[in-house]
Amino acid sequence: MKTRATDDTTMVPTAASNSREPLDTAVRQQRMKAWTPILHPVWVIATLIVIGVSFIPVGFKIKAISDNEVVEYKILYDAYDKDGDISSNTTTTTTTTTTTTTTSTEDEIVQSCGIESANEGKSCLVEHSINKDMKGPVMVYYEIENFYQNHREYYTSRDDAQLLGSLTQSSLAASECSPLNKLGNITLNPCGLIANTFFNDVITFLPNNEQTTNNVQMIEDGIAWQSDLEYRYRQPDGFKSEECDDCANCVCESPDWSCNQPYVDPRDGKCYRYFYPNDDTTHYLYETYPMISPIKGVTDEHFVVWMRVASFPKFRKLYGYFENDFKEGDTVTFRIENNWQVKRFKGSKSLVITTTSRYGGKNDRLGDCFIVIGGCCLFAAAFFAVKHIFKPRSLGDEKYLKYKVE
Repeated sequence: MKTRATDDTTMVPTAASNSREPLDTAVRQQRMKAWTPILHPVWVIATLIVIGVSFIPVGFKIKAISDNEVVEYKILYDAYDKDGDISSNTTTTTTTTTTTTTTSTEDEIVQSCGIESANEGKSCLVEHSINKDMKGPVMVYYEIENFYQNHREYYTSRDDAQLLGSLTQSSLAASECSPLNKLGNITLNPCGLIANTFFNDVITFLPNNEQTTNNVQMIEDGIAWQSDLEYRYRQPDGFKSEECDDCANCVCESPDWSCNQPYVDPRDGKCYRYFYPNDDTTHYLYETYPMISPIKGVTDEHFVVWMRVASFPKFRKLYGYFENDFKEGDTVTFRIENNWQVKRFKGSKSLVITTTSRYGGKNDRLGDCFIVIGGCCLFAAAFFAVKHIFKPRSLGDEKYLKYKVE
């Protein structure tokens, strides 16, 4: 206990040495000098004019770039209301059950590609003519409308530890994943609503002879955030895989391997055998969605893209991209295997082919925001200017504004 002397020489206790009182410094006692601008009407009006004059031309420039530099084609291929007011956009479509090719409106494409129930696997060809040069990279998105990934019960329905490979689960994670955590005695890995509503349509680019010669192909690697791939998704602890030298001699033997038969990579024809822990009591991602390789599992980039939830009910997610350019008159053809049903939530699905600019994809709203903000600033500047000229406010003398001296 510290003490201090008084006039009668008695010692009076002071604050203890372990007091939490901050030190008597300018920083700790918040006595540092600060600069605060004086909101003088003239300076406010001038600032608003500068913002308005700057923002409006920038807004028109952004809109011009979006309209002239970005080339975008959107093809609606499935919607809950097939008889709705769907704009006519001439596109060629061919279903796998017919050999004829017909020029169709989007309504007809929905009729030929749409499905009534999940996982139908209905296949159709969508062909679109390029009427304006597209400079690579050319992005391919799928667009979904009226699907609320931003609902709290939806975006919290996941187990991040499980996605990082953990085989154990906390009670909190189990409750958040419910009801898609277990099916009887079978554990879902990954669990939760996000993982188990994965967008499982398969979109395949079909090059024509000229495109095959020029090695035009849709790239599906590098579409997910690198930070997600490195720090948020890993195969389950204990997983292992091995590439076989010869597919004929690639045998899945228990207990070293859990596969019933080797996995054949459709891209290069190589064979792999693999082992998943607790395979008899766990239902893994590749078993729910056969289009996902058991070698990649939760690290599949299409799955990683889906798991990063959207903020709005109408959203796009990247499916692939072309590094090549497309010229006016070219034709692009895609085969779509339709599995993801939209009828239940009254939604729609579209295939989007687009280029990008320095401001991203085709987006008029960004330019409109600049124009609206600039216009509001000019209107406010004019209002304050009239007010200041005809009915000014009495202002204090600025010479009396000074720092407080202690």
